[in-house]
Amino acid sequence: MSAKIKYTDESLGSPKVVPDFLPRPEDLVFQDEGVKITIALSKRSVEFFKTEAQRHNTQYQRMIRRLLDAYADHHSRPLTAGSRRTQKRAA
Repeated sequence: MSAKIKYTDESLGSPKVVPDFLPRPEDLVFQDEGVKITIALSKRSVEFFKTEAQRHNTQYQRMIRRLLDAYADHHSRPLTAGSRRTQKRAA
């Protein structure tokens, strides 16, 4: 990999300017309204999330929050014609 790069004065053709499509840095900051609560969880669950969080270099509370958000999102979806079993349970 120590080969030298040979530069030439070749034509680049007709380059096109690509519009900026990346989000602004402030748009990348995750801002979600949080509500502080107190909840008692099983020791087994907390130990599981602590272990997994350490393995993935994140916070266990964040993992639990994302799991609950995913659950809520999944069950907040409108019912489709094929989800009759879900409709029966909801009734």
